[in-house]
Amino acid sequence: MAKGTLRDQAAVAGVGWTPYSKNSGVSTLTLAQRAIKAALDDCGLTLADVDGLATHSVGDAVPAAVVAHSLGVSDPRFLVDLVGGGSMSAATVGAAAMAVATGQADVVVCWRALNARSEFRMGGTGRAAPTLVEFQYQVPYGLLTPPQQYAIVARSYLERAGATAEDLGRVAITQREHAAKNPRAMMREPLTMDAYLASRWIAEPLRLFDCCLETDAAVALVVANAERARDLRRQTVLISGAATGGGHSLYSGGRTDLSVSAVREMAPRLYTAAGVGPEEVDVAELYDAFTPLVLMQLEDYGLCPTSEAAAFVASGATRLDGTLPVNTHGGHLSEGYVHGLNHVVEAVLQLRGSAGERQVSDAEVALCSGQPGYVSGVTSAVLLRRDP
Repeated sequence: MAKGTLRDQAAVAGVGWTPYSKNSGVSTLTLAQRAIKAALDDCGLTLADVDGLATHSVGDAVPAAVVAHSLGVSDPRFLVDLVGGGSMSAATVGAAAMAVATGQADVVVCWRALNARSEFRMGGTGRAAPTLVEFQYQVPYGLLTPPQQYAIVARSYLERAGATAEDLGRVAITQREHAAKNPRAMMREPLTMDAYLASRWIAEPLRLFDCCLETDAAVALVVANAERARDLRRQTVLISGAATGGGHSLYSGGRTDLSVSAVREMAPRLYTAAGVGPEEVDVAELYDAFTPLVLMQLEDYGLCPTSEAAAFVASGATRLDGTLPVNTHGGHLSEGYVHGLNHVVEAVLQLRGSAGERQVSDAEVALCSGQPGYVSGVTSAVLLRRDP
């Protein structure tokens, strides 16, 4: 084992979630509490066992210390609030694994709770005045919302790879097929190519169905020492590797090619940490705020050759019965947008063998990615492994 690695020392012992909706009717604090309680119930632990809390946000989350107090965790040994939105979703799990593996905490709950439809809409209602330095370069030109920002990235990728609108549509259609088998998913009705192409423009080349669902929801995971997790009620899912990396801020990141994400630089570190290669990944839960990000990450994580992601998806490889099922729950495009952490929940269910109709046969290794580094300037990912 490489020096300093956390490989397989910590595990996801429990997962939980609230219903996914357009209006939860409760606060993000309440959502967090409910998801955490569900995750603890899932593995048979209680709030008395929790001594660590970790979350990530982009300005709309309840701080970890507040959640700890509300749950009665009076002396938490580990508290983390990661800033960076979905870019840091996987890093939250990595931080929890680090805390457990180094003895800083015994049981860490990770969660993301947001009212992203009824309250804090990205670039819309509920949004505070921009505070990032880069915003001074975009606001005067009307470049305000995520679809506008990612449209620039999408155009760059499409031009370089020679991909088409239909190639983006196949990503959305495939993931909708997966969502049809997922009781949690917000969008389960079939999506056809005609319907995709007829959907309204949001920011060219992105149409309505290229964009993730604004969602009110919370998900949570319980991370514990691997040995302890093996004594609990669920199949143990080991955290084999975690990595973070830089990214493209779009304005001052010093990167000239937007068609290649920062993942390409980070991915080798992730695979080295986990002791696996991309060819060993059985299921990929890839951050899909917008369809082009799925194609880009397939290439940048080494899951298919450069500029061949569109053909890879068109071949059926990313379907449930394909060689590499991708976003088996429907992803952010059809299940719901819980800022990346719902991808980790789905990976755990797949590796447990408890994903129901959408179960991937013999899934042993899962890749879960955060946003691949655009706008935020940072990215993260984890590799999970079914405990033998």
